Amino acid sequence: MSTLTPARLQLHDIGGRRAYAVWAAALAVYVLSIFHRTSLGVAGLIAADRFHITASQLATFTVVQLLVYAAMQIPVGVLLDRYGSRRLLLVGLGLMTIGQFWFAFAGTYAVGLSARILVGAGDAMIFVSVMRVTALWFRVRQIPLLTQLTGQVGQLGAIAASFPLSAALHSIGWRASFLIASGLGLVLAVVLVLVVKDSPFEGTPQEPIRVHTVVANLRTTWGTPGTRLGLWSHFTSQFSQTVFTLLWGFPFLVKGEGLSETAASTLLVVITASAMVFGPVLGQLVARHPYHRSQYVLAIVVSIAAVWTLVLLWPGPAPLGVLVLLVVVSALGGPGSMVGLDLARTFNPQHRLGSAIGIANIGGFVASLLTMGLIGVVLDHLEPRGPQFYDLGDFRIAMCVQYLFWVIGGVQVWRHRRRTRGHLARTNPEGMAALRRGDSALPGISTP
Repeated sequence: MSTLTPARLQLHDIGGRRAYAVWAAALAVYVLSIFHRTSLGVAGLIAADRFHITASQLATFTVVQLLVYAAMQIPVGVLLDRYGSRRLLLVGLGLMTIGQFWFAFAGTYAVGLSARILVGAGDAMIFVSVMRVTALWFRVRQIPLLTQLTGQVGQLGAIAASFPLSAALHSIGWRASFLIASGLGLVLAVVLVLVVKDSPFEGTPQEPIRVHTVVANLRTTWGTPGTRLGLWSHFTSQFSQTVFTLLWGFPFLVKGEGLSETAASTLLVVITASAMVFGPVLGQLVARHPYHRSQYVLAIVVSIAAVWTLVLLWPGPAPLGVLVLLVVVSALGGPGSMVGLDLARTFNPQHRLGSAIGIANIGGFVASLLTMGLIGVVLDHLEPRGPQFYDLGDFRIAMCVQYLFWVIGGVQVWRHRRRTRGHLARTNPEGMAALRRGDSALPGISTP
């Protein structure tokens, strides 16, 4: 059931002005989804006081949100291949809007948790939908760069969730801040309806979802070594930056390293801004040298682990310059995770794009939620009196949880890298030759 067939009439130029308009509208929704996702980063300590909760309970807010996100990726991928990006973007935006509206009025832990579940469910539909828009509206050579731009421009939402949200929480309060955030969804819904179209071709295939077909497609997608390489690349590179920006970075910098809230918020902006700079650079490298994509991922992971080692072993609080180095290098994780999605795209045909990207996108969020939860458990064990009593020693031990996931993920990337190359060489020598010479669309695989 190919998404694009020769019989369908092409209405718009691929990679033209209309394509950029559609991409920009979808990207705006992704920026808002990142804002919603990261809004607890600076609101975490306020939320702990508001709901009278422990570190583990605070971590549960984000863990459950990401658990819902990760659990929905495969179903969302199937629905995306069936219904297209436009519908899923609208549904996802609606769920996030309702979730943030509910969160604004939440007065208990249970109500707040329910609201974050809605936010996670809506968020789960956004990124893969934007990735499908990118894959269908742009030329193969444009896609790696636009994939990186999508991931990194989306981080403007994280910037908005640092300084502006922190200022709003202290000036106009919890309820008004989250009500304003909720209202932005209504504006973008109008933009989606007016601008976004699923593809530059006439019509959208509307074949019914059959269980046996879905299962067969998922089995084939998962059985593709490149899909698993994409998943583990996403798993290994993304989680450290996500854990830092979504939940534990702000408390670590304030309670552990002794920075002011303003300085900590500034470093969260630096990590986001750095990712936005690195993303297009890495995108160009990936477009020119697709054969070495997994090597870029491994180099990024080693660099992040090395700088964390420097910070955790520093005698006493680390100097500001070292902390700046930490956030700048950690920022490579976001662009690195986009490489994982590019791998999944390359080794799957267009009619399985949603499922393939959805599977790969699970990786980093599973690693993130496990890391967040374990850090919270370790902190509660070390300091049962609560977040207000954390010190640098507590955080040094808790942050070592990351090494477990770097090692597991790194080994898996290495294993599946070898399997993917071996499988491609055996089954599609022409595709291997194309990959070696710098083509990111493999004959008989990723071409329509």
